Amino acid sequence: MIDFAAILKENPNGVLATQDGKKVCTRVFQFLWVDENKVYFCTGSEKPVYAQLMANPNVSFCTYPKDFAPVLSVNGKVVFVDDRALKTRILEENAHIKNIYKTPDNPIFKSFFIDVEEIKTFHFTEGPKTYPVQ
Repeated sequence: MIDFAAILKENPNGVLATQDGKKVCTRVFQFLWVDENKVYFCTGSEKPVYAQLMANPNVSFCTYPKDFAPVLSVNGKVVFVDDRALKTRILEENAHIKNIYKTPDNPIFKSFFIDVEEIKTFHFTEGPKTYPVQ
């Protein structure tokens, strides 16, 4: 199994792909941390991405280092978590997010994780690999 948490930690900015009706939608996102097979993020309930995630929780998050070795994609279903301690941690560890949402009690501040079902990588010399998650 690949250490996907280490790759994410070194490359926290990536692209989150969601479904918007029949169209696929992508946007730049920053992952927060990994806990076992859960990759954490946050967003605001007023954003289109929130409505897309509520309508269809199947997502893919892709990131990569400067040398593209490897390109990493984590795939699974989104689970929203309404937990004050979790939101407090997000705000304490991320000043830019705190500037947006101010307090863990902000009703539009939503935290979620991808329950990772599959990890895919691509490397120019090794090609694609798929790692099912147990």
